[in-house]
Amino acid sequence: MSRRFTPKVVSANHLVEGDAVWLTADDRWTRDMAEAELIEDEAVAQLRLLFAKGQPNTVVGAELVDAAKGTDGPVPTHFREAFRTHGPTNYVLGKRAQGLRSRGKIPGNETQNV
Repeated sequence: MSRRFTPKVVSANHLVEGDAVWLTADDRWTRDMAEAELIEDEAVAQLRLLFAKGQPNTVVGAELVDAAKGTDGPVPTHFREAFRTHGPTNYVLGKRAQGLRSRGKIPGNETQNV
């Protein structure tokens, strides 16, 4: 018996800067997961992943990661991806320096802000 498909986003790391980035519906890479395309069809998800992997001069490590529909766009459902939305933790750089605000809680883990 196959598992039911859960919504996904395409996640990767920017090749030069190393930041976590997500693929948008209009084929851009964004540093804000809320702008990412939430994919709810498995076949479409595989096509979007192939598109992402075809950009080795822009991103590395493209993968499909679980996400859920949030009030402002997709939100992570796993700690690892929630952690990536906040950028590096050793210094106040990138997303932390920009003062990103919390967009809610990880579904099923009401103690973890995203």
